[in-house]
Amino acid sequence: MSTLLVTGGAGFIGSNFVHHVIDHTDHSVIVLDKLTYAGNAASLAGLPEDRVRLVQGDIADAALVDELFGQVDAVVHYAAESHNDNSLHDPRPFLDTNIVGTYTLLEAARKHDKRFHHISTDEVYGDLELDDPARFTESTPYNPSSPYSSTKAGSDLLVRAWVRSFGVKATISNCSNNYGPYQHVEKFIPRQITNVLRGIRPKLYGKGENVRDWIHADDHSSAVLTILDKGVIGETYLIGADGEKDNKTVVELILALTGNPTDAYDHVTDRPGHDLRYAIDSTKLRTELGWTPRYQDFEAGLKATIDWYRDNEDWWAPAKDGVEAFYASKGQ
Repeated sequence: MSTLLVTGGAGFIGSNFVHHVIDHTDHSVIVLDKLTYAGNAASLAGLPEDRVRLVQGDIADAALVDELFGQVDAVVHYAAESHNDNSLHDPRPFLDTNIVGTYTLLEAARKHDKRFHHISTDEVYGDLELDDPARFTESTPYNPSSPYSSTKAGSDLLVRAWVRSFGVKATISNCSNNYGPYQHVEKFIPRQITNVLRGIRPKLYGKGENVRDWIHADDHSSAVLTILDKGVIGETYLIGADGEKDNKTVVELILALTGNPTDAYDHVTDRPGHDLRYAIDSTKLRTELGWTPRYQDFEAGLKATIDWYRDNEDWWAPAKDGVEAFYASKGQ
């Protein structure tokens, strides 16, 4: 039995990981989360207090980070500013959290000699053409296109440098787009689901041809645990579940699964620099570490996600009006 420090553990993917750890292991968890708009203590509600402790704080706070590293056996670093639209509006928080915050954690991992796993994104690789049969692999060159993805690329490179230069015991994973419970309503799938649940027509950027490779957050969590347990220090692993879908298909499936006409949505102005297609080749993770995804049927996973949002309006309702007001100000 060990104790994990999970940064960003009150956010979407981080909180799903904490739930997964509690459900599938004997580990205890200390969550370090700044509780910005994207972090929600309610996402950890109901977890056993003797195994989960939430500490509100900033990953760039070196003194706090140093204190917490002395209390744990390993660290899983989810904390990040992660919303592309927000990075286009104000890039500075992305530099502060994704670059300076990761540096602060790496210095603590170096000092305390702790196992460190860094969570990243497939967006560091840029995008692929819609008709390109290729997928991202661990050897794909970095080509980020937004302040968000460029700061995540920078954080990945910091981790690699600290492994090589200082011997930090770290691994990296780059994952495709997550969906599932506890995702903030600013994000694509929960925004469209909650719009439909409130009788608002969903919004689709441009023609909706942009392709994302979707993975359920629970599958991401199981992959991270596998890497933490079996991953080779210094290695990068790509996490994906063969879930390529264009945005138009996703919106129409949400409408169909909620009993609405599949054409009951509106097209809005496309996002600047909107990446065309992401696609993950997770062969290395599957063959070398033996991981397989549970939710290989995207429609079933999406239906379960819709059911969760329908049953948990008290979790997402407080943020909904503000998000829609923000998008309306931009004609989106």
